[in-house]
Amino acid sequence: MIGPALRYSAALPAYAACLVLASVGRAYGADCVFERQGEVRVAAVTDARSFRLEDGREIRLAGIERAGTDRAGGRAALSAIVVGRDVTLHGEDDTPDRYGRQPAIVFVTGSEQSVQSELLRRGEALVSSDIADKNCAAALAAAEATARDAKLGIWAEPTAIKNTESPGDILAAIGQFTVVEGRVLSVRQAGAVTYLNFGRNWTRDFAATISRRIIPVFESAGLGPKSLENRRIRVRGVVSSRGGPRIELLRVGQIEVLGGK
Repeated sequence: MIGPALRYSAALPAYAACLVLASVGRAYGADCVFERQGEVRVAAVTDARSFRLEDGREIRLAGIERAGTDRAGGRAALSAIVVGRDVTLHGEDDTPDRYGRQPAIVFVTGSEQSVQSELLRRGEALVSSDIADKNCAAALAAAEATARDAKLGIWAEPTAIKNTESPGDILAAIGQFTVVEGRVLSVRQAGAVTYLNFGRNWTRDFAATISRRIIPVFESAGLGPKSLENRRIRVRGVVSSRGGPRIELLRVGQIEVLGGK
């Protein structure tokens, strides 16, 4: 389980505002220093955002998701940064997740930038929404924006951000953490679910869904569903298919408002 500073908290919806920031004044990594959990050496990378330490523990990089479908490329990028290097782990809780991996913000010894920030700046990762600390969330969002503006890594691909006007492209990403952008045409409630509809055909077009029980969290962050109608927004999350392609919104950090009406 991720500790209090890393896991999502309904009482701390600051991450939504953080994603809107275009830049941040301090060094990226400086804002993601939590309680130090020790210095260790990395033995091997297990996937694009996990690695094994020489003492046998497996570490999961908190706050980011794998970018794109190039699994080998993602592992290679992380390997180049951490394998054989001493790293410091930061977090308020070293309890492993259900897969036995310890979530952490990680720094290569001597570096002021986290491994997460470095991967984001190279376009080799996407910002997740599991960081509640607003300074750290803003730092990671700024790192991602740097790569996006420079079209580095995944952002060199014109389809890195899926367009809601092309639902077939979104459907091709089922099961993947994906960034989707478009204009909310309507907001409708059906039972306990509110739908942000980006098209008029619910069996084909993209929609983002929010459970009724967490609507107050979005409203307190200034992201009430009705306020998003006719707005151009960017959403991120794992794509599923229920009729058309869907992303379930569980955290305010999954929404980024891109402009006025």
